[in-house]
Amino acid sequence: MLKKILLLGSGELGKEFTISCQRLGQHVIAVDSYINAPAMQVADEFEVINMLDGQELDKLIAKHRPDIIVPEIEAIRTERLYDYEASGIQVVPSAKAANFTMNRKSIRDLAAKELKVKTPKYLYASSLDELIISVNKIGVPCVIKPLMSSSGKGQSVIKTKTDIETAWKAAGKGRGDSGKVIVEEFVAFESEITLLTVTQMNGETLFCQPIGHRQERGDYMESWQPALVSQAQLEEAQSIAKKVTAALGGEGIWGVEFFLTKNEVYFSELSPRPHDTGMVTLANTQNFNQFELHARAVLGLDIPQIDFQKSGASAVILTESIGTTPKYSGLEEAAKVQNSDFRIFGKPITRPYRRMGVALAYGSLDADIDEIRKTAREVASKIKVK
Repeated sequence: MLKKILLLGSGELGKEFTISCQRLGQHVIAVDSYINAPAMQVADEFEVINMLDGQELDKLIAKHRPDIIVPEIEAIRTERLYDYEASGIQVVPSAKAANFTMNRKSIRDLAAKELKVKTPKYLYASSLDELIISVNKIGVPCVIKPLMSSSGKGQSVIKTKTDIETAWKAAGKGRGDSGKVIVEEFVAFESEITLLTVTQMNGETLFCQPIGHRQERGDYMESWQPALVSQAQLEEAQSIAKKVTAALGGEGIWGVEFFLTKNEVYFSELSPRPHDTGMVTLANTQNFNQFELHARAVLGLDIPQIDFQKSGASAVILTESIGTTPKYSGLEEAAKVQNSDFRIFGKPITRPYRRMGVALAYGSLDADIDEIRKTAREVASKIKVK
């Protein structure tokens, strides 16, 4: 069952996915816009191209003739994936999923208008004048997000109407081809979670234990599993996740994000791939981590069940400097912390707030999750990157 897998995007998530595929005997070609990206360091082959150039993508497909295409990032000429899928290549999870989740308008309209699931109120704007009108209708505070971006790029919160022009300029860095932003109601949520959802070729849809997470600058800083969620809210989140993933189609793992208020569950966003916050599963919280689940689902291998085995937490290791050939210190001290581990991603270039690694901590199923989170943060604080 040897498959040739073309991985579009070769960051830390792609690296762990590549390792999981190779442990199952697969051949992976890692692709990114720069050389020596993390997944390239462990893949069978690699290519460096501009994935937003459709002609370059076409040439790449013709050269390697992959069995499976696995997008790891959003910055891809995703409409080309429909043609590849029509030619018989498996696109993960599906060409429709990759296209809809690339654009917040598509996925939000699908969820709110077609599937009728609860989302924050929202409007769109394609100019500063339209943004002012939309903010007045939604009210402040509200959240501004580029329609096409990832990891919080270009996202900001408007607290007063004097923030509108600044938010428009910030969103400009992430607006991509659409030139639009989404203006979203600020939900006074008590918590936000990621529900890792696995769709299979032949088996039922499975769910991991919910993952809590904390963000800064729109990007994840730490995550923990399990998150404290009532049974009623968990069942509602699972129902929504199953409905949205079924509408998009395909096989693989999905990171479905929700806002939880005291009594309500709001669908927020969805990633059709392993999720940043899901790196907590590298702490062996489950019988299969999220990358192993993704690999098995993509390859059509049955996953009878997901067993939750430990409580765990993750905390990011960041750098504040700009440079190449990063140097790490504190690994020896970090390694002394009990019930912990860490991963260094191997990124060749540093820049402020770039994620260079992740610290992990774990404990028993009934352990105090706050203490486990504290341990993960302690490990992360000991590792310095320059």
